[in-house]
Amino acid sequence: MNEIADQQLPTVTADPAYAAGRLGRALRTFLTHPDADVRDRAEGRMRQWRQVLSGIADGRLGIGSRTPVAGLPVWVTPEVVHGGFATGTPAAGGPLAPYEMEAARQAGVPATRAALFAHALTEEGLARMWGLLDSGRYTAELPEETALLTVAWLVRAGDVDGAAALVSELRPFADRLRFLPRPADRPAAAPGAVHRRSVGEVTAELGGRQPKTAIETQREALTVWRPFEDELLEYWLRHGGEDLQGGAAVPAGRGGVPERGEAVVLLERYGKLAAAHTLCGKHRDPKSNAGILRRALEDVAAGRPVPPRLAGLVRHAVTSMVAKRGRPGSPEHTRLRRDQARQAALPSHHRIAALVVRRLAGLDQRTGTADVESPVAPVTAVEAEATGLPAGTVVPARLRQVVGSALSAPLATLVERGLVPSAEVLASLVPQLVAAATARRFTDPALRALAAATYRAFRNRRSLLLSNLQHQARVDELPWVRAVAAHGTDADAGERAREAAGAALRQLGEIAVGAFPGTLLPNPLVRELNQLARQAGITAPFVEELAADIFTGAFTPKFLESARVAADLLDGSLYARYYAIDCGAVRSMADVQAMKGQGRRAGASRAASSSSAARDFGRMCAERAARNSGTAAVGSSHGAGGWPGSPAANGTVIEQAQILTTHNLAVLVRHAGIAPTAGWEALARECFTTVCRLVTRVQGHPRPLATVKDAAYAWRQMLFHLSLCTPDRQAAVVAWAAAETARWPWHTAARLGPAVAGLRLVASGGEFEPGGMARGGGPARRFLGWSVGGHWMV
Repeated sequence: MNEIADQQLPTVTADPAYAAGRLGRALRTFLTHPDADVRDRAEGRMRQWRQVLSGIADGRLGIGSRTPVAGLPVWVTPEVVHGGFATGTPAAGGPLAPYEMEAARQAGVPATRAALFAHALTEEGLARMWGLLDSGRYTAELPEETALLTVAWLVRAGDVDGAAALVSELRPFADRLRFLPRPADRPAAAPGAVHRRSVGEVTAELGGRQPKTAIETQREALTVWRPFEDELLEYWLRHGGEDLQGGAAVPAGRGGVPERGEAVVLLERYGKLAAAHTLCGKHRDPKSNAGILRRALEDVAAGRPVPPRLAGLVRHAVTSMVAKRGRPGSPEHTRLRRDQARQAALPSHHRIAALVVRRLAGLDQRTGTADVESPVAPVTAVEAEATGLPAGTVVPARLRQVVGSALSAPLATLVERGLVPSAEVLASLVPQLVAAATARRFTDPALRALAAATYRAFRNRRSLLLSNLQHQARVDELPWVRAVAAHGTDADAGERAREAAGAALRQLGEIAVGAFPGTLLPNPLVRELNQLARQAGITAPFVEELAADIFTGAFTPKFLESARVAADLLDGSLYARYYAIDCGAVRSMADVQAMKGQGRRAGASRAASSSSAARDFGRMCAERAARNSGTAAVGSSHGAGGWPGSPAANGTVIEQAQILTTHNLAVLVRHAGIAPTAGWEALARECFTTVCRLVTRVQGHPRPLATVKDAAYAWRQMLFHLSLCTPDRQAAVVAWAAAETARWPWHTAARLGPAVAGLRLVASGGEFEPGGMARGGGPARRFLGWSVGGHWMV
């Protein structure tokens, strides 16, 4: 936004107390945590938060700005910590990475970034870059790492002027930033498939598995101590009995071998076993059956008569052991010990995991794998000989699940297999798809791979804390992305790319809404939807979720545009009637702003028009929030100055914006054309089930308001899906919801009762009073998530 627009919006400043609190938490962890690795990470966070605080104090950091670090342009990836605070250090800065050190050694240049940058522009350096472009054997963790590859591509394409201009823009940072790509053993995976975890991540997890103490303790008990207990029992069955009664002397053993000598041998074996096998401790218990037999054995070995009381305990122990397991050598006892031996012989999970790691070693560690079955096949005869594992051993389900998480397949396949458990995980996978769609407009294969790598790396940027309605940096703001924007394309390729992006947008929208019908679309996913819409040439006003703690009362113009789309789709619907939306007023406001925008020229006037739209929409949301909370004055809950208010008061206004815009659902239907396979009625029922599950968690929850808020979001999604059903199906779902509520615990039904009554009220043509109560009284209430001064559901 330009200067005029910024002057008309309130300003949010970063609170150093937040950074100080995070520093204190890191310090406590560093001082008290027993794990050395955790303490090391805490020490790193302490360094970062000290940088944040010192940067705020001396003015080097402008928290809330798109360029928070003085002297660094918007395209430089900043190091960002929790809450969106920049530390002042560029993420691509710091000491040279090992691959940079190796590159300097191979090139015979000083180990500095400036020397590496200069060498990359020489004939030898460009030849190396061209080799990487053709082979695809490179990767990038940050977008800066594809900059020199782009220079090399421009030179080879004959655009020397473009390459020179890009070099001029990069050169001031050549000594600070990592512009060199990372070499890789294999090219990047083919587009179209995504993976949740890389083979390398799976390998690291499996390789870190250690023997489990509980399992190894049980194994020791079955292989060492149970057989020894059988030896003790056999001894007393042969030599105990009536000879112990009254403390009789030790009788002679069989075959002339004295019992004392046999007892001494048994005790010596016990001592050696106890020294070598230390996991089990039960055998040391003197009151256990085995402990009693061993105590009596010590008297025998010493040549002492067994005391009468101990002799009685021995008889009782022998009787109990025989009754429980049978006499050693009997069929039932033999069968039991055989089963236990078979159980103990099962190989440990960590040994099987080590074999799976060896199988995975030959795969590309940087990406997923399409074959997740071969690494978890049963142990072969050859492997059995090499590892000592029994041939045919089946890989346990838990290890198969870990390997399965590296599956590389179409996104829909991952969702079907349950590898995408949440919308947040879905959002983390989408950049892989969007990168491929973004790159399809280029005809040159090397440039297409480079563009995809750049986009994937760009999505590793962490979001900044921004104020004044600013937006995060966009990929097309990178100088090397702009430099190739007009290259390697033709009309047919561009059209194919737009069609592919449109298809990906529709597919992604259907997956997000269909797989997670009761969940708000997370901001990272919204950003990817926006990117796909731009690639498809679709003007779709996707809106992000706003943070209540830094909300300033204003919305960007696209919120009003999105509300207009929802008003056109839902006018007269159950959704509009339930939330009392005046769709005509929304359309009129949007039309007025559109005419103002058309009547003004570019520059300050257009910015002022956008600011006016932001204020008008914000005022509408504040008025609706006031009516729903029953307050008399618009914005009275936001203090004398209006904004910013308390997080709860701000949240009530943000929620009204989400209601008016349907938080992107209407835009997905109208602009992306989504039509979920399950159908709208099935999604509405799933949403209601989600509501019930969330409301159930409120009982006994020490801080239930966040759960209530999530339940209200799922309730809103349900109303949207239900509004796209025919009236007869709406009536069926409403009746089902009323009956379904009774199937949940009493406290769930009690809390949901007023909300379900409100749904039935509106579905039958009734209305709510201001404040969300039923007209004329009654239990019905409108279900909203945010409230000031407590929530009726709690």
